[in-house]
Amino acid sequence: MSKQCPNFECQSLKIIKDGKFKRSSDHQVIQRYRCKCCGRRFSNASFSLAKNQKKRTVNHLVFKLLGSGVSMRRIAKILNLNKNTIQRKVDFLATKAKMEQQKLLETLYEKIEHIQFDDLETSEHTKLKPVSVSIAVDVQSRIILGAFASQIPAKGHLAVTSRHKYGYRKSHHKEGLKALFEQISSTFTEGMRFDSDSHTLYPEFVQKYAQKADHFRFKGGRGCVVGQGELKKLHRDPLFCINHTCAMLRDNLKRLSRKTWCTTKKIEMLQKHLYIYLWYHNKEILSG
Repeated sequence: MSKQCPNFECQSLKIIKDGKFKRSSDHQVIQRYRCKCCGRRFSNASFSLAKNQKKRTVNHLVFKLLGSGVSMRRIAKILNLNKNTIQRKVDFLATKAKMEQQKLLETLYEKIEHIQFDDLETSEHTKLKPVSVSIAVDVQSRIILGAFASQIPAKGHLAVTSRHKYGYRKSHHKEGLKALFEQISSTFTEGMRFDSDSHTLYPEFVQKYAQKADHFRFKGGRGCVVGQGELKKLHRDPLFCINHTCAMLRDNLKRLSRKTWCTTKKIEMLQKHLYIYLWYHNKEILSG
């Protein structure tokens, strides 16, 4: 494959080799090139997402720990790194994971026949600021197709306290469901089956994005463990696949665990962590 000059004003194909250098971060030998037209010099590493990283050797460890129920600060202690370094690793891994998820969805067209979707509830900073995570799963392969976080207002006995302390909180649940269905719509085919609980918003999105699909709605059940509402106390749970996936998310993302000191401070960081876990989870399924 011929290389092209990265100079936007040049973009010449007249590229020659121009020596090599040993990268200090991992001691790999990298080929360097030079454009014969404009003289621009670049290398095989010039266009990598990991460009200029000094701790690239720990990327894979950080990736595995983030998908295995370890908090960001604990990862920093385990690897003897600064917490700001872990923050930058999360940004890098989330960008790469988002790209990998999009590539995966492009390969799943006409391969998915049965999808289950639901929402997992968590919070940002305090229970007075709840967050909904909309998730869709392929029942046959257990691949997680998408997960999007969106803010929702507090309800029940916390609603009055939330409004008094933080003011009116808009619901962005529809935006989260819209983002989920728009991302996974490339996998939709005629005659697909969708399963969900009896949430009032769900039929609207199934009819909009998959008009010829069959949508089955089931009444939710009580959680089999106090505080863990995902796994239901039913003889046969018709939504076991999505409920089990949500339970795995709570167990493998420290910020989603019940009764923990770790909380999400920003929805944007929760979304990045979700992208990373989706990549980790789906990679394990496809490789195993």
